[in-house]
Amino acid sequence: MSNVHDTRSNVEAVIGLKYAYLRTLDLKLWEEFEQLFVPEATGAYAGLDFGSRRELVDYMSSTLTPDMVTFHQAHHPEVAVSGDEATAVWYLHDKVFVPAYDVAIEGAAFYRDRCVRTSEGWRFAHVGYERTYEASWTMSSAPGWSFKVGGAYDAWQGTGS
Repeated sequence: MSNVHDTRSNVEAVIGLKYAYLRTLDLKLWEEFEQLFVPEATGAYAGLDFGSRRELVDYMSSTLTPDMVTFHQAHHPEVAVSGDEATAVWYLHDKVFVPAYDVAIEGAAFYRDRCVRTSEGWRFAHVGYERTYEASWTMSSAPGWSFKVGGAYDAWQGTGS
């Protein structure tokens, strides 16, 4: 019975790792985001490839600027654990709002992640997705639509959790 419990707790840890990835990405908590990856981690986002954790984090932190509001949700996890390695498939729904350019982007994709168990817990060895769709629109062109940034960014900055 302990093997079933161990597997379940490892699957839950991998799920928690992905949820931390999404939270730190959207809140732009780059130091915490970086710690979710092993140094040699790679990334591949619909043709945008990264050869290391440093490349990935540098790109995200310089591209997802404070004036952008992002929303990433991953659901329907399919996680398989084998020893100190795990694979996971997720269904992503994301939105990006850039008020300065009056643009909104929405999309969906399937993530395929590889994780490894380290002395600090589960970490990403590879993160990547392929899109099922991406749509964009001019925010001001949607009749009756308005946009307001909430207080979560200020509330979470500097807390790390």
